[in-house]
Amino acid sequence: MSGHGAEEHPHGADRLCEAGDRVYSRAVRRGRVPRRDADAVPCLLELALLHPDPDDMDWLVPTSPQEVMTRLLRGIYDEVSASQGRMGSAVAAFEWYAGLGPPLSQASGAEGTAIRVLDGDSRIQGALDEATQACTREVLTVQPGGIRPEHELTEGLHRAMALRRRGVRMRDLYTHVARHGQGLLNYLELMGDSVEARTLDEVIDRLIVFDRTVAFIPANADRTIALELRHPGLVHYLVTVFERFWRLAIPLTAPLPDTGIEGISHREQSIAALLAEGHQDAVIAERLGISVRTCRAHIAKLSETLGAASRTQLGVRIAQVGLDGPSRTAGVSSSPSLSVPDQGSPTAR
Repeated sequence: MSGHGAEEHPHGADRLCEAGDRVYSRAVRRGRVPRRDADAVPCLLELALLHPDPDDMDWLVPTSPQEVMTRLLRGIYDEVSASQGRMGSAVAAFEWYAGLGPPLSQASGAEGTAIRVLDGDSRIQGALDEATQACTREVLTVQPGGIRPEHELTEGLHRAMALRRRGVRMRDLYTHVARHGQGLLNYLELMGDSVEARTLDEVIDRLIVFDRTVAFIPANADRTIALELRHPGLVHYLVTVFERFWRLAIPLTAPLPDTGIEGISHREQSIAALLAEGHQDAVIAERLGISVRTCRAHIAKLSETLGAASRTQLGVRIAQVGLDGPSRTAGVSSSPSLSVPDQGSPTAR
């Protein structure tokens, strides 16, 4: 791939062309490359992966992979957050217009409508049961919060086992905190390769998608109303959001990455980034799926490790050591949880 112009490199830093990959890899290994090596790959300079060596302008030095990854993750995080905001606005608009007329069930007179409002636990559970029975290929779920109580996992086990017997594949997204729940580990061991689980620092609110044709999302704050979505465009959008989170998530069987800073854990790095954004303890705890007490204990440990005597000084120290960047790779979990009682739900674990 030589002689490319800028217009022939329509790609981002997350998927370089072959020539660009070779030159950037060589630069990282050797510390620098001759400027002429980048003539065929202008994308490396346009994406700021290479820049002139201030000591010798005939050579180019690479931007560190850590800085490239931070820049990439920040862009993905902003993109997904913006998409989630647009989805919330669309749901709010739907609820407003739906409230102007008769109830949706009376207006449509059909059970197969594109959007159904499910009011009450029994109706929500009934809709989930129907979708479970009809499912033949795949279930995607997002499970916010922290450690899953063992009784909740047990109550939905028979439904998950029924899906497994039919050969249905399940992929579940949890927060990193869920890794510490023995009940979840036991459940995944029992389900074997039918279920694949990954984790993130933060996830969106509960989402369940069956066979990429019907999805369930929360609709109010007190967990009594949910939306059943069958519109192909909406379901495709939610599946796309899930797949982007899935690509960024860490398999449950893999360890969390090291922060690179002695004495600071992955969770504390996540808390530091949220502190740098100005969030209060309760908000941070909710987004990471931990208790406020646990959150404050981590903040105290951060202060001790970084030598900060006050909250203001802690913010300064967080910025100085580089903990204010996007340490997490998920969207913001700020909307209500899906009103799906875990008991009896096949995938609400």
